[in-house]
Amino acid sequence: MADKDAKNSDNVDGKYYVDENCIDCDVCRQTAPDCFGHNEDEGFAFVMKQPESEDEEELCKEALESCPVEAIGDDG
Repeated sequence: MADKDAKNSDNVDGKYYVDENCIDCDVCRQTAPDCFGHNEDEGFAFVMKQPESEDEEELCKEALESCPVEAIGDDG
């Protein structure tokens, strides 16, 4: 499970976040590309936009469940 105390600093505020365990595998960006971004310099994903629709919410949940290192958290 993701650690809210280890959130990547690039995450926007809100219930979803990516923590420092991210291995930059690209699963979240492929699953929910409108919500997850990529820090190329440091090699990690982050939440660039919180979901604004039911479809985006479902895609973020799918990304969370698909993350191989459980680096995506949900504080909602």
